[in-house]
Amino acid sequence: MMREQILSELVEVISGWPEVVAKAEGESHARGNQDQSSDLDRYIYVHSEVSFVKRSMFIDPRSDDATLDNRIWETGDEWTDRSTGMVVDLMYRSPDWIEGELARVLDSHEASLGYSTSRWESVRSSTVLFDPTELYRKLQLHAARPYPEELARAIIEKNYRLLCCCHSAFQKQKLKAASRNDSVSVNHRTRAFLACYFDVLFALNRVPHPGEKRLLGLSGSLELVPSALRDDIHALMSAGSRNETTELEMILNRMIADVDLCLHASAHRM
Repeated sequence: MMREQILSELVEVISGWPEVVAKAEGESHARGNQDQSSDLDRYIYVHSEVSFVKRSMFIDPRSDDATLDNRIWETGDEWTDRSTGMVVDLMYRSPDWIEGELARVLDSHEASLGYSTSRWESVRSSTVLFDPTELYRKLQLHAARPYPEELARAIIEKNYRLLCCCHSAFQKQKLKAASRNDSVSVNHRTRAFLACYFDVLFALNRVPHPGEKRLLGLSGSLELVPSALRDDIHALMSAGSRNETTELEMILNRMIADVDLCLHASAHRM
């Protein structure tokens, strides 16, 4: 069974569930940059919860390793299709919830620490598979608006401060952890630093954040991006794994100086 057959079956069966009001394809398959390891990500919008029994009756005959009713992040079913080996991730969402997420970002201009606009980008770039009430079309019309300047400023202000400016900045925390040879804390602060760093980078380019995967490749298409970003991140990971405090400080200072140059260039274009 090929991918197209799986997609057709997913649309046909799930669209017949009365709880479902819309269905969309997201992530790499929607953007067209998938590879052999990419999951089939499906956003299922429901007005009420689809019963576990109904979902398991559909998935269990098709998979030997399904993880059903995963509620760690949001309600979802993850499974590997037995006939093709393709991983399918079904995420069940409330229309009210996603409307609120769009309003929070596009209307109220609220920033997060990292990934501030990733759900906006998810709606914006998804491919509609089932939409009888035009719910998803309306969501995408809302999401199609230009990048709000107030939002970009809020994201940059919130995330840049945690890079280097405030007393508890991730740069300082990472260096302190390295000086203690606390590798777990170094790794944790690296993740937080990079989440804020990329949030600033996409915001200053007025491009919605694409999410946590393939950030180095996707950031390469931005107009304003540090030329040594890929090398600096690899060097950051390497020095962090060895708790090399002096080397880490040099790399972090260089990365922040480079993003400062991008911010300065962005300000002169506004």
